[in-house]
Amino acid sequence: MKISSLSLWLLAAQFVALAPLAQAQTAGRQSPEALRQTVQQFLQVQSNGLPGQVTVTVGAVDPRLNLAACPAPQAFMAPGSRAWGKSTVGVRCTAPASWTIYLQANVAVVGDYIASAVPLAQGQTIAASQLVTMQGDLAALPAGIATNMEQVVGASTNMSLPAGTPMRTDTLRRPPVVKQGQLVRVVSSGNGFQVASEGRAIGNAGEGQVVQVRTQGGQQISGVARTGGLVEVAF
Repeated sequence: MKISSLSLWLLAAQFVALAPLAQAQTAGRQSPEALRQTVQQFLQVQSNGLPGQVTVTVGAVDPRLNLAACPAPQAFMAPGSRAWGKSTVGVRCTAPASWTIYLQANVAVVGDYIASAVPLAQGQTIAASQLVTMQGDLAALPAGIATNMEQVVGASTNMSLPAGTPMRTDTLRRPPVVKQGQLVRVVSSGNGFQVASEGRAIGNAGEGQVVQVRTQGGQQISGVARTGGLVEVAF
């Protein structure tokens, strides 16, 4: 059976007429890649300033989704969520259509952390020679991991630790630089002024910890304990 030139022309004309419609339908759908890029950019901004090399990986978008195109999709996270490690990020559209989806993502933060080089006994004062600097994904480690030696040296651990254990600052104790009942020098500073006075510590505090002080006038104030019986108060 031969197809006439007229029939071929009519078929071609129908294809040309349908092509713009197909393009319009595709253009009317939200691009999955655009959604992934929205989440990628959001997490890169949220993780800016983390102590290490940040790598953001965004999961695939369900190909069965048929979302209306959105000119300005907005990424968000639940309140209290942290932008590192495995997380869920929402993307919402408010106009011209209203929809919300959630994508899985992972933010890896490769950086240095401090670990025990030898077994450490409970209550033992830690020296620099007993520590080692290691590198790994900080987001995969417990919260409060020490990232520099100064956070650990001179402190003691409240539990026995085997060699190779990442050091957590919330499990360390420091010897008090200010003791309860001690006469301390209180330095109060603010915008353009600094005043020194004396007071008596109400409790014990290690370097950098907050301690309560009763001034000579009987007033109770809070300050940061420093070596040498010094308490800094900022206004």
